[in-house]
Amino acid sequence: MTQASTVPAAGHVIEIPGGRLYYEVRGQGPLVALVGAPMDATSFEPLADLLAADHTVLTTDPRGINRSPLDDPDQDSTPELRAEDLSLLLTRLEAGPATVLGSSGGAVTALALAQARPEQVRAVVAHEPPLIELLPDRERLHAATDDLVAAYLAGDVAGAWAKVMAQAGIDVPEEALEAMFGGDRDPQAVADERRWFAHEMRATTRWRPDLDLLRASPVDVVVGIGEDSAGQLCDRTSRALAAALGLEPVIFPGDHTGFADHPGRFAARLRAVLR
Repeated sequence: MTQASTVPAAGHVIEIPGGRLYYEVRGQGPLVALVGAPMDATSFEPLADLLAADHTVLTTDPRGINRSPLDDPDQDSTPELRAEDLSLLLTRLEAGPATVLGSSGGAVTALALAQARPEQVRAVVAHEPPLIELLPDRERLHAATDDLVAAYLAGDVAGAWAKVMAQAGIDVPEEALEAMFGGDRDPQAVADERRWFAHEMRATTRWRPDLDLLRASPVDVVVGIGEDSAGQLCDRTSRALAAALGLEPVIFPGDHTGFADHPGRFAARLRAVLR
């Protein structure tokens, strides 16, 4: 469970095409945006608190998640739409260009922003982006994604999550999955989870970065991988991205959720990268 924030954060809502976007700002100094998908602002609170000592830190609930409702709940969440939302936030803050740390689907958002609005981005730290399109076995993996989404939408929640973990290369016992995803659950968490399966996962994992554009971009790109993610799907996708861009990946503490599980060590590593 994410601990409560200990740093004052001002919460705001802005209008975006087709809905409203919730965001928080804390601290003072150079702007760092912490971006997830489907993770919301709450997931980044411990890391944001630490970085706020000497940075202005922006966090947000991505479109359709938690406090960012859409006029049409069935609208798909694409990396391009989420990047445009982030661009609107950066314009509102008038504090760019920003360093953007994106994790998982948020890393895909950050890369899409770097392609579309490079003038707003100083650097992107893309932590474990699930860029399946860069892998040679992408067709098999896309088919597996379609299968697990269908399982979830048919009502087999624990079974769908078992397929997610298997595809990701993460070993989770069946009883643990039942404990996490069976029984009574928070309604908002369930709604956000359903949106991720139904309207976000496929558009995110099927997104293909413009590698030529990123190689020629003035935006510095760092590809981050968790030290405990070796052999997992997002280790593979991240290494594929780094190789395509001619970069050495940077190793961060923890695994795919290292920013939440080890915020102190993660913040220290991120500060070293930013320097």
